[in-house]
Amino acid sequence: MGIAELKHKFMVVKHCEPAEANELLDFARRLYLRGEISIAEYRDLVRDLEKAGAYQPNETGEFAGL
Repeated sequence: MGIAELKHKFMVVKHCEPAEANELLDFARRLYLRGEISIAEYRDLVRDLEKAGAYQPNETGEFAGL
């Protein structure tokens, strides 16, 4: 699965376009945790989405004070 297919699936499920790459990253994570995509697909999507500007929350310190 590529980013285009992930984005299409997101739009079918959520009935809107993702506002940013982080929304797609979160969606990909949910698909992986539900067993809908393999670890290899998930890793490829994470790599491609990070290239597109997505980031993991702990990498920016967003939740550092929690």
